[in-house]
Amino acid sequence: METLTIKKEKPATKPTTQVSGSVAVLEAFLAEGVDTVFGYPGGAIMPIYDALYDYNDKLKHILVRHEQGAIHAAQGFARVSGRTGVVFATSGPGATNLVTGLADAMIDSTPVVCITGQVFAHLLGTDAFQETDVINITTPVTKWNYQVTDATEIPAVLAKAFYIAGSGRPGPVLIDITKNAQLQLFDYSGYQKCEHIRSYRPKPIVRKEYIQEAAKLINAAERPFVIFGQGVILGKAEKEFQKFIEKAGIPSAWTIMGMSAIPTDHPLGVGMLGMHGNYGPNVLTNECDVLIAVGMRFDDRVTGRLDKYAKQAKIIHLDIDPAEIDKNVKATVPVWGDCKETLPLLTELVDQKVYPQWLQLFKEYQQKEEDKVIKEELNPTTEIMTMGEVINTLNELTKGDAVIVTDVGQHQMVACRYAKYNKSKSNITSGGLGTMGYALPAAIGAAYGDPSRTTVAIIGDGGFQMTLQELGTIMQFKPKVKIIILNNQFLGMVRQWQQLFHEKRYSFVDITSPDFVQVAKGFGIPGKSISKREELKSSLQQMLEQDGSFLLEVMVGKENNVFPMVPQGRGVAECVLSREEI
Repeated sequence: METLTIKKEKPATKPTTQVSGSVAVLEAFLAEGVDTVFGYPGGAIMPIYDALYDYNDKLKHILVRHEQGAIHAAQGFARVSGRTGVVFATSGPGATNLVTGLADAMIDSTPVVCITGQVFAHLLGTDAFQETDVINITTPVTKWNYQVTDATEIPAVLAKAFYIAGSGRPGPVLIDITKNAQLQLFDYSGYQKCEHIRSYRPKPIVRKEYIQEAAKLINAAERPFVIFGQGVILGKAEKEFQKFIEKAGIPSAWTIMGMSAIPTDHPLGVGMLGMHGNYGPNVLTNECDVLIAVGMRFDDRVTGRLDKYAKQAKIIHLDIDPAEIDKNVKATVPVWGDCKETLPLLTELVDQKVYPQWLQLFKEYQQKEEDKVIKEELNPTTEIMTMGEVINTLNELTKGDAVIVTDVGQHQMVACRYAKYNKSKSNITSGGLGTMGYALPAAIGAAYGDPSRTTVAIIGDGGFQMTLQELGTIMQFKPKVKIIILNNQFLGMVRQWQQLFHEKRYSFVDITSPDFVQVAKGFGIPGKSISKREELKSSLQQMLEQDGSFLLEVMVGKENNVFPMVPQGRGVAECVLSREEI
C-alpha cells in the first residue's frame, strides 16, 4: 500500500527590513495615528531626533522651552482632542523635569506617552553624565513605565504603552530607552497594535444585578441627586449621560473636571460642586436621599469632611476604576464599568420622572448665591474690576464655544464658576494636583489638539511667571493662543486663606511682576494692559480678533475673595457666602 505523504507548508513570514530602534519608535507613532510630538532634545535622545529629521513631513515636532512645558502641552492636546499626547525628553534633568506633569496627568487621568532617552546600557548604575534612575523616580506617578535596553523590544513595548495609556482609566506612561537601543539595528517586521494584556483588565465586567439595584433605588427616590466628573468625558459618554439625567429628571452637578460634559445652561445642570462651587449643590448634597456619582472620585475638595458628607443618602457609584469605589465614600450600590456601557443599561430601567419641588429648592439656593455673591462679582458697583466680570464679558463674546484653559488659583475658581460651555472637552485645568504654571503650555497643546476652536488661557500673575518661557514656543510655532492675565498683584488664593484664617498675616504673597506686555512683545506677541472697565469689552474683542496669539493683562481687585467657600475642616452643608459667615 502506497503511503501518502503530506508536505507541510511553512507559515508565511512577514518580510523584514533592518531599521534602528529610533526608526522603530517613529514608525510606532505613525501606526498609532500620532501626528504631533512635544519635546526637547539632548544627548541621550539624540539618535531619535536624528531619525526624526527624515520624518518632518509625517510628524510635527513642537520644540518647547522646558520639558515641563512639553508634558503640560501634551496634556492639553490630549484633553481637547481625546487622543494620547506624546512627549520626547532626554535623560537626567530632561526626564526629571517631566515628573510634575506626570503626577498631574496621573491624578487627572490624562493619556500621555513619554519617551525619555537614557545613557548606554553598559553605563547604567555608574552615575554616568545625565543618568538618573527615571524608572524608580516615576513609578509612583505613571500608570506604567518600562526601560528598553534592546531595540527588538521597542515595537511591542510601545504598542503596550499606547494601549495602557489610552484604555480603561487613562493615564501617563513613560518608556525609557537606552542610547544603544536607539542606535541598534534589528530585523523589523512591522508594528502590531496591542489589544490585550493578560494581567491587565481596563474595563471591569458589568454586573447587571447592580444596575438593577441602582435603578430600584433611583425609582424609589424622592430627592435624587447626580454628581458627575471627568469619567463622563473620558468615556465619551456625554450623550448617554444626558439621556440618563433627562429621562430620570434628576438635578445634576459637576466637579471641576466634569465641567462641559453637558452644556452649562442645561435645565438639569445645577452648578459646580466643591470648595468654591455653587451654594445649592454643596448644601443639598446633605439633603438628597439618593446620591448618584458618575465618573468622579469623591475628592476631598468635593466632599469636605467625610464624617459629615451625605450621611443621610444611599450612594450609587458608577466608575471604571474599582479602586475608586469605597475608597473615600462607602457605596450602597457599586456599579463597576465604563459609563458609556453602564449608563444606557441604567437609563433603560429608570422611570421617566420629574422632581419640580426638589429642583425648585436648587433654584432658591441659587438665588441666595445670586443676591449675596454673583451680582456683585459679575456687575460690580465699585470702580475696580473683578475677575468674574472679565469671564462674564468673555462669555458674551465667545458664546460659550471657546476652549478655556486655566492655571491654578483664584482666577481658576472664578473661571470655573462663571465660564459658559456649549461643547464637551472645553474646560482644561489642573484639577487634582493644582499645578501652577500649567495653563500656558497646556493652552499651546490645546491649540494643536483642535485648531478649529478658539483657545483662551486664563492665568494669574503668579502662575504665568512659572512657565512664561513657553511664549518662545508660541513665537516659533505660532499656535493661536489668547492669553488673559488676571493680575491682582498677589498670590491670590494663598492671600485669601491668610486673610480669612491667619489674621491677615500676608506672608510672602505680595508678588512683583514684570511688564507682561513688554515681555510678550519681546517674543513677538502683541498685547495690552487695561485697568478701566470701559476698556474691557473692546480689548477682549481685539484679543479674539487678532490673527494669532495675543496677551491681555487685566488689573483686578487686589483683595477680592472667591465665595461661596467650604472652609477647610467643615462639611459641605457649612458652605459660606461671605467672610462674615466664617
